[in-house]
Amino acid sequence: MRPWRLALLFFFLTATAWASDQAAEDRMLHIASDLRCLVCQNESIAASQAGLAADLRQQIREQIHAGKSDDDIRAYMVDRYGDFVLYRPPLKPTTMLLWFGPFLLLALGFLVFAVSLRNRNRKSKDVALSEAERRKADALLAPANNVQDES
Repeated sequence: MRPWRLALLFFFLTATAWASDQAAEDRMLHIASDLRCLVCQNESIAASQAGLAADLRQQIREQIHAGKSDDDIRAYMVDRYGDFVLYRPPLKPTTMLLWFGPFLLLALGFLVFAVSLRNRNRKSKDVALSEAERRKADALLAPANNVQDES
């Protein structure tokens, strides 16, 4: 075989392998972007630099090379780590707190705010001063009144 044909065959095989590896890598990133990093919890497995995230990305790659579908890979991760690993966990009784917890906390915050405002308004009602309290207040305010009168 001539050298240029051998080089062309090598280039074609290398380009084909690189393209299939790139497709597998893109698929891994797509799957990993839907999964939460269990260490960081606010990043996807695709974006996380944690060691566990790197291990999980490698597991996804291995399952892709084994011919598993995206749904099979996600199901494997959920079986192993629970629904928390999903950024969009399914709505079921065990995940109700994940779905509605933030709204419950927000409602509780509004309730505490409303009760504290109501209690503050009750305490700040005008209360009539006794005669002794009025004289004491006038005595305390008298120097301030004199300064204002002079200017």
